Amino acid sequence: MTAYDLIVAAALLSAPAGTPEVPPPPEQWPAMQQALHTTALRLEILDERETRYVLTRLEDFETDLDLLRRRHADLRDAPPLADADRLPLRESVNQLIQFNRTYRQHLEARQAWEADRADVIGVALAETDRLYKVWDAVRDARCEFYYVTVRRQALKRLRDALGDPAYVATDLPPHVPAWRFQAAR
Repeated sequence: MTAYDLIVAAALLSAPAGTPEVPPPPEQWPAMQQALHTTALRLEILDERETRYVLTRLEDFETDLDLLRRRHADLRDAPPLADADRLPLRESVNQLIQFNRTYRQHLEARQAWEADRADVIGVALAETDRLYKVWDAVRDARCEFYYVTVRRQALKRLRDALGDPAYVATDLPPHVPAWRFQAAR
């Protein structure tokens, strides 16, 4: 694999999906395959585990290249995977999400019994669900057995839910609408 192969790989991956490409000659395939894998891994549009079946056969060149091009377009503005390291550990997040779901079940039960407060409880349910989506994105981003593309999509969802300033500061909301809790007297 040469620097030229890497430049060609970057150009191939950044072209729009559906752009027809002629597969490389068989004698150039190993170097081009390595260059495409290396470039896609660096762009975080391919997981290391996927190299076993993406761009492995010359016959699948155009199909696999289009897959990577679509990912490149979809993840163009997604945060880098390294951002996930700033988030809480998945095990901790799982506990927070479990509490969120338990609290939601509690609200649903209350809504059934307290018809006069159904509208207020409905708002609390919506807030709880919104917070669940934030923490679900955190969990997905921290889940190391997910492919890099799934984790980056989760980071993108998280950034979109929080907004740029809160995302950059890793200012995460509570896992349940704590402002709904009343102090015991």
